[in-house]
Amino acid sequence: MLVTINVAVLLAIIIILRLRRRTQARSRFDEKLTVAIVLVFGVLIAPTAVGQGILDVVVQVVQGVSQSGR
Repeated sequence: MLVTINVAVLLAIIIILRLRRRTQARSRFDEKLTVAIVLVFGVLIAPTAVGQGILDVVVQVVQGVSQSGR
């Protein structure tokens, strides 16, 4: 039996677990590591259909905000 783990899903779980910790309990190194993990997660999810959907939503929100400012 072969079990495969999607790296993006694994990183998402790690991010959720790391962000559940209290802010006061985090060191500077811990915060930097969390940022690095989130950046890698973003690179992994960007070319997928989910990543494209997130990008479309963000683009629509930014366009809506910029239109409301005019």
